[in-house]
Amino acid sequence: MQTQHPHHIVIIGGGAGGLELATSLGKKLGKKKLARITLIDQSLVHIWKPLLHEVASGSLDSGVNEINYRAHARLHHFEFQLGTMYGLNRQDKQVIIAPIYDENGEVVVAERAIHYNSLVIAVGSTANDFGTDGAADNCTFLDSLSQAQRFHHHLLNSFLQSEFDTEHETPTLEIAIIGAGATGVELAAELHLASQELPVYGLRRLKERNVHICLIEAADRILPALPERLSKAAASELEQLNINVMTKQFVSRITDKTIEFSNGDQINAQIKVWAAGIKAPAFLTNLNGLETNRINQLVVHQNLQTTLDENIFAFGDCACCPQPNSERPVPPRAQAAHQQASTLTKSLERRLQGKATIPYVYRDYGSLISFSRYTAVGNLKGKNMMVEGPIARLFYVSLYRMHQIALHGFLRTSLIWLNDKINKALQPRLKLH
Repeated sequence: MQTQHPHHIVIIGGGAGGLELATSLGKKLGKKKLARITLIDQSLVHIWKPLLHEVASGSLDSGVNEINYRAHARLHHFEFQLGTMYGLNRQDKQVIIAPIYDENGEVVVAERAIHYNSLVIAVGSTANDFGTDGAADNCTFLDSLSQAQRFHHHLLNSFLQSEFDTEHETPTLEIAIIGAGATGVELAAELHLASQELPVYGLRRLKERNVHICLIEAADRILPALPERLSKAAASELEQLNINVMTKQFVSRITDKTIEFSNGDQINAQIKVWAAGIKAPAFLTNLNGLETNRINQLVVHQNLQTTLDENIFAFGDCACCPQPNSERPVPPRAQAAHQQASTLTKSLERRLQGKATIPYVYRDYGSLISFSRYTAVGNLKGKNMMVEGPIARLFYVSLYRMHQIALHGFLRTSLIWLNDKINKALQPRLKLH
C-alpha cells in the first residue's frame, strides 16, 4: 500500500511575515502532521527589519535580538533549509535553490530542487536607487543584517579615524541619508544619538556638534507617504536634534565624497546611506512566467494567490495586492505583512480542507516614528488622533513585542522582555565593536 505524503507548504523568505507564517502553520498543521512546513532563507538568523537602523547605529545589539531559524523551527514544528531561491519549475512544482559556497568558494551544498504543493513567496524588498549614477558604488544600503553590521563598523571606524586625525584641528564627519521615509528619519535620529554617546566611551575628538547629519528628500516634505500632521511633527523633532532636512532635492549623481543634485548644487559627505524607495528582488521577474509589475513585485489576487498559478502565493513587500474600492495596492509596511500572514494561515488551512481561500483586507492602524531614545510621534487611525512623547514611544516598542508574541507566545516574550531589561542595565548604551 502506497504511503500518501502530507501536503508540503514551502515558504521562501524568513522576514517578519514569512517567519510568522511558518510559526503559525507549524503550530496549527505541522504539529498535527496535517502538513509539512518548510521555511527557506539565505541567512541562518532572523531580525525584525524595522530594527536594522538601530543595528546600524549601534543602539541595538543584533546578537541579543536575533532568532536562529533552526532552533525556532525545532520548537515550532516546521523545517528550515538554508538557501537562496533562484528558479522555479511550475509544471513539476519545484523550487530551484542556488548552490551554497564556503568562504573559499568551495561548494558546500550543490544546486537542489525542492518539491511543493503550496508555495509562498515572502522575500521582502530592497532599496530602489532608481539607477542613480554612483549610488550602488558609493552608498550604504540597509536591506539586511549584514549590511547594517557593515555600516556600524564603518561608523565606528570613522570616529576612530577622527580621533587620530592629525591634519585637522577640528575633525568633522558629514553623513547624508537619501530618502526621508520612516527608515531615513529614524536612522537620522539614531545617528544623532551615536554622535552623543560615542565620545562618552573615549572617542572624544569628534564632538557631537561636528557630526553633521543631512536628510535628503525629493518630495516637498519628509514622510511623504504618511499624514501631513505626522510629517510636520517629525520635522519639528528633527529640527530640535539639529538634523539638516533638505526637501525638493533630486539626487542626480553620487561620488565617493559628494552628492550632486539636479539643480547643480552639491554637498560633501563621507558617509552616504540610500534609504529611498523600494523594489522587490530582480529574480522574481524570471520565475517561470509569473506576472510582475515595474518594481519586480509579484502581482497577486486579493486572496494573495499569484495571478497565473493558484498553487503559488506571495505577500509582504514583494507582492502587489489589490484592495476593493482603492486604486492603490496594499502599502509595503510591517503591519500589512503581519496581517497577511494571519490571513494566509487561515487560507492554507482551508485549502487543505478543500475550501475557498480568504480575501485579504488591509487595515491601517496608524503610523509611528521613533526618534531613538528621545521621543516618538504617531497617529492612530482608528481614533484619528496624534500621539507624542512617552505614550507614542510605548506604542512603538509594543509593535516589536507583538511580533515577538506572534513568534514565541506571551510567556516567552515576557521572559525575553525581562532579559532585555537586564542587558540594558549591564551593557553599554551603544554597541562598541
